[in-house]
Amino acid sequence: MSRLAATLFISLDGVVESPEKWSFPYWNDEIGKFKHDETFSSDALLLGRVTYEGFAASWPSRKDPEGFADRFNSMPKHVATRTLRKLEWNNSHVLKGDIAAEVSKLKQQTGKDIVIHGSPALIRSLMPHHLIDEYRLLVYPIILGHGKRLFDETSQANLKLVESKTYDTGVVKLVYHRASKPETETVAKLK
Repeated sequence: MSRLAATLFISLDGVVESPEKWSFPYWNDEIGKFKHDETFSSDALLLGRVTYEGFAASWPSRKDPEGFADRFNSMPKHVATRTLRKLEWNNSHVLKGDIAAEVSKLKQQTGKDIVIHGSPALIRSLMPHHLIDEYRLLVYPIILGHGKRLFDETSQANLKLVESKTYDTGVVKLVYHRASKPETETVAKLK
């Protein structure tokens, strides 16, 4: 069974929108190594439409000596979309019908991780189905004040911190797993 991991760049106030506009000043070799290792330990990408369109517009033309771009471009890409019918980026596939059921089927395949990059709406839609096994958050020391956030008022999860690391640029890597205790019990106790 494959593990499903969500990986995001996130501001201190929870914004995940357009990290290409605010994350680069904090980039360093350690973050680069983390993203490289993450990609090479994955078998497939799971993307929402907006993230897919952004990636498909920029990644196919990229090359690098480490082979990161080649790996990223050659991986299977599963796209949750209601509007796109034809996907141009190499090895891309539209998920049809019940997205949670389709993702559950993907997870039943043996292999390495399936990774969701960005795609906050997709992540929120999968959370109630307990399909996301791991959250990999690179928290940036910046407050943006506005933009799409990872979690909203409907998001609920019971998570366990399994790893943390602070990088020299002030970015903090936080890795959470789903806790074994169902979140409904925790949420019910809070009410």
